[in-house]
Amino acid sequence: MIDTILEMTDKIGYLLFKKGIIDPIVLEKALNAKTNDKSKIKRNLAQILVQDFGYDHDTIFREVAILYAFRELDTRPEEFPSQRLESIKQMINGTSENLKGQMLEHKIIPFMYDERIKDKLILAAIDPTDRNIPKIAFGLNAKKYEVIYIRKKDYEKLIQIIIPPENVYLKMMEESAGELQIDNDENSLDEQELDAEINKSALINLVEGALVEGVRMGASDIHFVPKSGNKTDILFRIDGNLQVWHIQDGTLPEAVVAVVKDRSKGMDRFERERAQDGFIQREIDNHIIRFRVSVLPMVGTELKNKFESIVIRILDDRKVIKDLDKLGLIGYSKDAFTKAINQPQGMVILTGPTGSGKSTTLVAALYQVIDPTVNVLTVEDPVEYVIDGARQLKIGFKMNFEQAIRSILRHDPDIVLVGEMRDKETADVAIKLANTGHLTFSTLHTNDAPSAVARLYKMGIEPFLIAYAINLIVAQRLVRRLCPNCKKRVSGYDETIMKAAALDIDEWKNYNVYESKGCEKCNGTGYKGRLAIHEALYFTKELRQIIVKSGEDVDEEKIRIQSKKDGSLNLREAGLEKVKLGLTSLEEVLASTSEE
Repeated sequence: MIDTILEMTDKIGYLLFKKGIIDPIVLEKALNAKTNDKSKIKRNLAQILVQDFGYDHDTIFREVAILYAFRELDTRPEEFPSQRLESIKQMINGTSENLKGQMLEHKIIPFMYDERIKDKLILAAIDPTDRNIPKIAFGLNAKKYEVIYIRKKDYEKLIQIIIPPENVYLKMMEESAGELQIDNDENSLDEQELDAEINKSALINLVEGALVEGVRMGASDIHFVPKSGNKTDILFRIDGNLQVWHIQDGTLPEAVVAVVKDRSKGMDRFERERAQDGFIQREIDNHIIRFRVSVLPMVGTELKNKFESIVIRILDDRKVIKDLDKLGLIGYSKDAFTKAINQPQGMVILTGPTGSGKSTTLVAALYQVIDPTVNVLTVEDPVEYVIDGARQLKIGFKMNFEQAIRSILRHDPDIVLVGEMRDKETADVAIKLANTGHLTFSTLHTNDAPSAVARLYKMGIEPFLIAYAINLIVAQRLVRRLCPNCKKRVSGYDETIMKAAALDIDEWKNYNVYESKGCEKCNGTGYKGRLAIHEALYFTKELRQIIVKSGEDVDEEKIRIQSKKDGSLNLREAGLEKVKLGLTSLEEVLASTSEE
C-alpha cells in the first residue's frame, strides 16, 4: 500500500527508492523539500537530490532518463567524428550570445538534426526534464525536437572540445605584448633591472597562463629552460614526450625564473646556486590543482647570467584511478595483482623508471583495500595525490622521510604505503612491516621485476626476508595509446624490424594490428594518451625457494625462468599483447621495451 501511494506521489522517488539508490530517510527529507520548494520554477525530486543532497548527477538522471524513456547518448565525445564536432560548434556559435549563455548555463547542446525527419532537432541535455528545454528549442527555430540524455561528465568533455575555456592570462599577455622587450646590453646582471622585469604584469600572466594551459592540455610537467640571448623555452610533457609550447624572447631568463619562485611556496628568489623545491596550488576550471616545483642551477654560456632550470610537475587529483580495471592489467598480471593486494600481510612492490605510473598504480591498489576498519598510513616525499581514507604523513624540515619511517611502527598501522625504498634503512622498515602482519606497498627503481630482488639483496636485505615478506613485484612502463580517430590497419610488416624483434610475420598476419597515422585530434602524432604494460612476479613457493637458496648473488635468470613457468609475461610480451588488442603500435612497444 505504501509503495502504491509513493508511486502515485512521486514516480522518480519511487524508482530510486526501489533500486536502493536512496534510503527512506533521504526520500522523506527530499519529498518535504519538494513540497516546501520556494524556487520560481518548481524542481522535481531528482533535481532536489542532486542540488540539495549532493547525489551524483549521472547516477540519478540516468534513472530519470530510463523512467521517462529518453534515449541515452552512448558515444563518448572523444569518439565523435570531427564533422559532428564542427557541426555542433557551428550550431552553438551561430546563435545569439544570450541563447548561447542559456545553453551553457543549463548544459543543453543542439546535437544534430534527425537523419530520417530532416526538420527535427535532437537536443542533448544532462537533465532531460529541464523546463528550459522548450525555450531553447524555440530559440533555435526547431519546428520539432527530441531530447536525449547525455552524461554530465561527457557533456563537460564535449564542451571543452567545442568551446575550450579562454586562458585569461594569455589573453592579457597578448594585450600587453610589448611590455616584455628589454634592452640587451653586455653588463652584469643588475638586480634593479631584474626587479623591473619581474614586476611586469605580462610576465606574471605568462607563468600563470602556462600553469592553466598545462592542465588543460593534459601535460604531466611544465619545463622552463633558460637560453642565451635573453630567451626562455617553455615546454610541456604530453603523453611522455616534451614539446615546445612557447618561446619567450627578449626577456631576462632570470626574471622568468624569479616570477616562478615568487609564485611558489618555500622558495628563495635570491638563491641561485643551489637546488630548491617548492609548491603551487591553483583553482583551475573549478578544480584545485597542485604543482610541485623543482629548481636546479644550470651552466650557461654567458658569464653574466646565473641560469636555473625549472620543472613543474602537475598533480591533478582528477587523474587518480580508483578502479583496478582501468589500470590495464590483463591475464596473469591482473590475477596476481588482485591476489597479492588481498592478502592480510606482505609486500607489493612497483618498479620502473621515473614517470612510469608507479604511484598511480599504487594509489589504485590502496583504494581497493582502504576501509573504515583499518588504519592506512602513507609516507611519501613528496605527497603526489590526496588519498581519501588514508592518513598521509607530512614530511617537512621538522620530520624528514627517515624519521617518519622509524615512527610509523608505533602508530598502529594495518596498511602502509612507503613512497620509495631509497636505502637500506627504508627497505629494512618496509620489510619489517610486511613481516609483522601489515600489508605494505612501496616502489623501487629497477628495469624489471627480477632485478628488484637483486637490488634489495645488494641493499643488504637477507634473502629469507625478501622471499617471505614479498607477495608480488610488478614492473611497469607507459606506452603511447594509438589515436582511436586516425589509427589504421597495418597492411605490411617491415621484415628487418620483425626479424630484429624475433617475431614471425606469418603469425602476426592473423592479428588486427594497427599503426599510427596522425590527425587534428592527436596533433599529428598518431597517439593520444598512454597505457600501462606490466610484468608481474608473484612469489610462489618455488620462487621463494630459489631466493632463499641464493649464495653470494641472486640468480636473476633462474627467477625469470621460474616466473615464466608460473605464467608471467615480461614487459615486451605484455606490450605485444596490447598491440594484438589494437591499443598501441608495434613500433611503440619495441622502442619502449627490451627483449628481456
